[in-house]
Amino acid sequence: MKFKGTIGFIGTIGVVAASIVFCSCDNAKEHTAEAIRDEDSVAMMTSYGVNTLISDSGIMRYRIIAERWEVNDNLNPPRWIFHRGLFLEQFDQNYHVETYIQSDTAYYYTTKKLWHLMGNVRIKTVDGMTFTSEELYWDQNRHELYSNMFSHLITPERELQGSYFTSDEHMRHYKVTNTKGTFTREDLLDDGNANANGNGTRRDEPQANNVNGSAKGNAPVDSTPKRQAATPRRR
Repeated sequence: MKFKGTIGFIGTIGVVAASIVFCSCDNAKEHTAEAIRDEDSVAMMTSYGVNTLISDSGIMRYRIIAERWEVNDNLNPPRWIFHRGLFLEQFDQNYHVETYIQSDTAYYYTTKKLWHLMGNVRIKTVDGMTFTSEELYWDQNRHELYSNMFSHLITPERELQGSYFTSDEHMRHYKVTNTKGTFTREDLLDDGNANANGNGTRRDEPQANNVNGSAKGNAPVDSTPKRQAATPRRR
């Protein structure tokens, strides 16, 4: 009798337990957290004291020096983040440094191959050109640099300021619009003689608003340099 009673008691417990399980399944709730926001995404890699070489199409083209480098593929679009400043060297095909670039903050969007530099952006080339602005974009797919903010450009021959800047990534063929700046008298005369003789090729682009050169008058000046490396002239 004990044996049978025990079996009956166990069977009763089993039925009750099964009922609880079924009821629990019917009333089950899914506990999920809120979606992670972009600013909450965690970087996949964070490196400190970075000094590394970066290749492009199998060729070493850049050196990156940064205090902190974050690689975050969880953001959309994925990007590299340099919140504590960036110093970048660009090499030519012979591995000679041809351009120095630095900024307080930088983002590199890896899928777009687009650099966004912000805060005290400064570029210096081995040809003696210096560029400064508070913002600059570098599109590596289009091989183009551009800025929609006030920019200051100094070369051995001239000095320009303007609200829009665009250039090839080697800083040899550039354009500054809504400009003002200083030129040498010979530079202005050379451009004037070339146009008078029909040998110059002027581009359809905005002219300099104010030219503080030594030449008299307000004759329009083509702010686009000739397509060659800048070399100092004797004044």
